[in-house]
Amino acid sequence: MSTDSKTRVVTTYRLREMKSRGEKISMLTAYDYSMARIVDAAGVDVVLVGDSAANVMAGFETTVPMTLDHMIYHARSVTRAVKRALVVVDMPFGTYQGNSREALASAVRIMKEAEADAVKLEGGEEILESVQRILCAGIPVMGHLGLTPQSIHKYGTYAVRAKEQAEADKLVRDAHLLEEAGCFGLVLEKIPAVLGTRVSQELEIPTIGIGAGGGTDGQVLVIHDMLGINNEFSPRFLRRYADLYTQMMTGVSRYVEDVKSGDLPSRIPPERTGAVLIFAGRPAALFPAAPENEGGSSDGLSGDRSLEITRRRAIGGIRVGRSG
Repeated sequence: MSTDSKTRVVTTYRLREMKSRGEKISMLTAYDYSMARIVDAAGVDVVLVGDSAANVMAGFETTVPMTLDHMIYHARSVTRAVKRALVVVDMPFGTYQGNSREALASAVRIMKEAEADAVKLEGGEEILESVQRILCAGIPVMGHLGLTPQSIHKYGTYAVRAKEQAEADKLVRDAHLLEEAGCFGLVLEKIPAVLGTRVSQELEIPTIGIGAGGGTDGQVLVIHDMLGINNEFSPRFLRRYADLYTQMMTGVSRYVEDVKSGDLPSRIPPERTGAVLIFAGRPAALFPAAPENEGGSSDGLSGDRSLEITRRRAIGGIRVGRSG
């Protein structure tokens, strides 16, 4: 594979440019090839291979059980799919806290084995040495302050952080330390909106918020939450853009019914059931199949539509599927 094919359109430099011109940054999680391909094609700026995979992919209560090997496995799947977005990978719990040499070795493995673009670490002054050592190796680092899920056993709750003045002051101080160390960006999770705005205004590097108000330079969500695959998690900051849990339940239930009843495989030729034209990942048209004596097309579509499908298939990214 050529070097050019590995060069992302979105870089750490471009994110800083986006902040300077007031363009908001979109960030979503992805953990596998198929989902990452969709997220990237949809135009997301940053794809986060988050240790939240522990929750939504593996069913753990916290992110703590994720290992470095787990993260590399997920990250390798994502980087194979992403062509445009910047790919940032969470460094899992225990790979950077208290040992900067181990932190560097872990970051190097992520960059080499997963071909990631950057790593993300949770914490401020207490992990500064690890951040500096990783940065000295030329590896881009994104910080993460506020609610840090890897420290959930310390907090004992997922409630909003930095509501008290002392903790808010420390967060601001840590944000400046991370910027001065060389971090290219900062995630702010579950902090008061006014604090998120303040930090974003004081820093030159972009901030990405999750439950930190609209004053940050961008937003990030866990894709399973945003698409409604996980229907058991509904924090106030979450906006759902789909209800895939219900849609998938309906689809799978219909499949089971069709198998049990003997209706699958269908005796009705698929060309007579209607078709959905899907191009570049989006439904482009819904149309009934033409009668056998119309259109002159062997696939049941009109001649013009058959030609259009052939043309689009030639340029890539098309498939025909059942509409119902």
